[in-house]
Amino acid sequence: MPIRPKFKWLYPIDWPELSNAIRFGRAKGRCETCGRPHGKEVRHLGDGRWWDEEQQLWRNGRGRSLPRLVVNDHAAVRTTKVFLATAHLDHDPSNCPSRNLKALCQRCHMIHDREEHQRRRRITLRMRKAIGDLFLGLYR
Repeated sequence: MPIRPKFKWLYPIDWPELSNAIRFGRAKGRCETCGRPHGKEVRHLGDGRWWDEEQQLWRNGRGRSLPRLVVNDHAAVRTTKVFLATAHLDHDPSNCPSRNLKALCQRCHMIHDREEHQRRRRITLRMRKAIGDLFLGLYR
């Protein structure tokens, strides 16, 4: 995920190199939660189950194989291109030891950040409902 310019100062100077070392060195180009490969088109069912082309089997959202899964012709199989990002497990961008970093695909990263996204959404909705500031007047 791209870093917002206003938060760029929170990251260390060598962040691109550190991120590459985690994503491609330690994780070997695969999501550390579900195992999806970086840069590949992956077929999936939309609920986390995805087709592992290398192993020729279906996997669940945690990367475990699903040997008994049979997909019929009417199933809505979609494709997504996978991109890995380095996520901070404690959500603190200044805390960068390797034990606090994890290579995650878009889906796993969104799941990992779900609570933070919900918190920001609540704040945004409350700000929209507010009429204005006590001293500055109406919001425009």
